[in-house]
Amino acid sequence: MAAHIGIFAVVVAVFLSICAVSSAQDLQIVNAERRIDLSSHIVKAFLTLKVENIGKNPAPEMLLAFSPTQIKNLAMVQALAITGKKKKKTYLPLDVKPTEQPDAPNDTGYYRVSFASPLGPGETVSLEVLYILTHSLEPFPVEITQSESQLVYYHDSAVILSPYLVKQQTTFVKTPSTRVESFTSIEPANRAGKEIKYGPYENRASYSYTPVIIHFENNSPFAVVEELVREIEISHWGSLQITENYRLTHGGARHKGVFSRVDYQSKRSVSGASSFNALLAVLPPRVNSVYYRDDIGNISTSHLRTGFRKSELEFEPRYPLFGGWRATFIIGYRVPLEDYLFEASDGRRYLNFTFGCPLVETIVNKLTIKVVLPEGSKDPSAVLPFTVNQDLQVKYSYLDIVGRTVVVLQKDNVVPTHNVPFQVYYTFKPIYMLAEPFMLVSAFFFVFVASLAYVHIDLNIARK
Repeated sequence: MAAHIGIFAVVVAVFLSICAVSSAQDLQIVNAERRIDLSSHIVKAFLTLKVENIGKNPAPEMLLAFSPTQIKNLAMVQALAITGKKKKKTYLPLDVKPTEQPDAPNDTGYYRVSFASPLGPGETVSLEVLYILTHSLEPFPVEITQSESQLVYYHDSAVILSPYLVKQQTTFVKTPSTRVESFTSIEPANRAGKEIKYGPYENRASYSYTPVIIHFENNSPFAVVEELVREIEISHWGSLQITENYRLTHGGARHKGVFSRVDYQSKRSVSGASSFNALLAVLPPRVNSVYYRDDIGNISTSHLRTGFRKSELEFEPRYPLFGGWRATFIIGYRVPLEDYLFEASDGRRYLNFTFGCPLVETIVNKLTIKVVLPEGSKDPSAVLPFTVNQDLQVKYSYLDIVGRTVVVLQKDNVVPTHNVPFQVYYTFKPIYMLAEPFMLVSAFFFVFVASLAYVHIDLNIARK
């Protein structure tokens, strides 16, 4: 019996490997257009693919391939299926998940895109893919003075890395300015203004790779939050208290030499072009009790604009940030409870809040969100549209007896695209809302009794 099971397992493994190979041979990319945006330090790549099934069996999915360097810095991959033409186009989100393939050449990484319905033989489907890379611009030179502009390298391939034959493809690269020191020319290739065009290239075999290097000027703020710890404390008495602890750094070319504040203030566009001295945080609407402080104390160089859809906090650290410089600070605020806490149909309560970092165009190396539930909450669970590490902790606050459950969500390599709603569900009995008032009344009662006892003893001593 055991021998039969072993033979069956081997047959299944061989069958699956044959299916994987055949699926790669059964698909081809008829046309691929890639647009890479290098305007900021967050690299955004937009892929438009027309995929055809040239095999004999329906294909339920396809693979997206990435080089080892890209896989390391890949923050997000999204895919949409396109139906219709021009103004009648509709976009259907597709399921995209990381996957592994046996015998991947040169440590290639993969994401699996599941079609809305299996692609039949001879059928085609059009897809739009967005992938975002962090830490993919390499400063060169690695150190610059206050008066120098920042130059960076970008490494990629003129043709897309794909496990399928690509019949025709073109790549467009957009730079922040017209200052391009050099770029690898793979014919046909040309540059016009801020755009470099590679292609069109025809009939490139699977896993074709043509390395290119682009050396260009990029003075956009390289704002990198090394660590952000956000605490969301739920109080059923009327509000959410949000506290965010930041460790911010300038991730660009390191500053060398002395810093002249006089030059910086008098000719900012020339002296300190790659630095930044202001940040913008997009906060929820109806915020109140907003504060911004660092290790020294409260900082008054901030301006809050509130609106119906969002609030904007524009603030300045105590000093401008050049390459390699760091700053730590705290942002805190309150929002009304009724805007973010709801009751589900099954009686559970749930928090609906925004994941990610409120700072605009910022990379977060490590993000930790702590949702502090009211004391007495049970059965917590978090729902997110992507994978995060989850954990539970206990926090003790004023008048707590058993402590408050804390749902801890942790994710690395976070970009603004991750700023999407998430939910934390939990059960809560209203009777627990009386716990804190009872403890408060009890404390006042004991203080009152102790005071009376003290006065009584004091009067007795005075009479004697």
